[in-house]
Amino acid sequence: MSLTASIGLLTMFVVDFADLFYIAQLADSSLTAAMGFAATILFFATAFHIGLMIATSALAARHIGQGDPDRARRYLTNILVLSTMLMVPLAILFFIFAPDILHLAGADGTANQAATGYIRIVAPFMPFSVAAMVCSGFLRAHGAARRAMNVTLSMGITNAILDPIFIFGLDWGINGAAVASACAAVVSAMFAISPIIKSYGGFDRFSLPSFRKDIPPIMTILIPAILTNVATPIGGFISYRFVADYSDDVIAGFAVVGRVVPVAFCLMFSLSGAIGPIIGQNFGAEQFDRVRTTIKQATIFALIYTLIIWPILYLFSGPISDAFHLQGEGRHVFWLFAALLTPLFFFNGMLFIGNAACNNLGHPNWSTVMNWLRNTLGLLPFLWLGREFYGLDGIVVAPAFGGVIFGIAGYMVAQYLVNMREQRAMLTR
Repeated sequence: MSLTASIGLLTMFVVDFADLFYIAQLADSSLTAAMGFAATILFFATAFHIGLMIATSALAARHIGQGDPDRARRYLTNILVLSTMLMVPLAILFFIFAPDILHLAGADGTANQAATGYIRIVAPFMPFSVAAMVCSGFLRAHGAARRAMNVTLSMGITNAILDPIFIFGLDWGINGAAVASACAAVVSAMFAISPIIKSYGGFDRFSLPSFRKDIPPIMTILIPAILTNVATPIGGFISYRFVADYSDDVIAGFAVVGRVVPVAFCLMFSLSGAIGPIIGQNFGAEQFDRVRTTIKQATIFALIYTLIIWPILYLFSGPISDAFHLQGEGRHVFWLFAALLTPLFFFNGMLFIGNAACNNLGHPNWSTVMNWLRNTLGLLPFLWLGREFYGLDGIVVAPAFGGVIFGIAGYMVAQYLVNMREQRAMLTR
């Protein structure tokens, strides 16, 4: 599950990486900075995508584990309808208020204009991308890892083909990257919907009474899941506010870090999504020993993976900086990330695993609390103290200490939750 998820995610992340790489070849740090600002703002929409996918995966997996696939199909249909109701207004807001939102994040001048153009091209296609993610979550709930992988793989391949054509061939620059992303969203939606129709009975017929009946259990998972994932762009927004007063070179360095992290840690990001359905199905079947084994093995995997990635990023920090034309303090930002922050990413992995356990064991609100604390209390005071005592170096390094604290807390919460759910199951037998 994790491997197939990582292949799809890696393809998507590599294309995002390539987007920034292509834009960096234009040798304009303000455009590289614009990509970083745009990604931070658009991740607010991604938080909704992920929340809706989590709700689909958790509810469908639970009912599949209980032997009721028809109910799982009904949830899929109703979540897709709800997705459209949420994404269309959000896309309109992004399209209209993009310049103002970017200004709040600290983007001015050329960076603001370029990021606004990017967001306004991508925003209208958000309903397609959310449909792809929701259907992908349904496929994973069925254990159809390869078919779910093909969804993100199709998105990445489409983007990879169209990026150089639009950015350089048609000389559209940053707007070309946005058009390629919009086309990729449509293609991935097609790849997500097709196997559901062919192999899993298609979609249930929409019924307003069933929609109303399903809204409470959907919202029980969806609202905490969205709030959980919104915490990440909030954290990114706060971080960008602290670096916005520095030069475009510094902001470009942060933008490169933001694109390198998903590529380098693609298996870590996919791990939490992969173990979610496994935890959900075993929870539905009351196999708590398997839930514990899943959490333990995922944590060991995260540690080993981090120890492999660390020396690779450290050794290649110089060539990566050269490839993205990072200058001065921008190069220094990336070196600090590669040398000091990479090994501490393991604790982020622990928090991802804890979130997956909470979402699939009936307590998604717990993961919400942890993520918000991580991206506020675990971030803001460390950013402030780091800036006051160590300047730019402190802004880059200090927030990692908050990640250590909340990563350990996430693992402990997951263990406690499994024990609690097992005790309740034993009392009801």
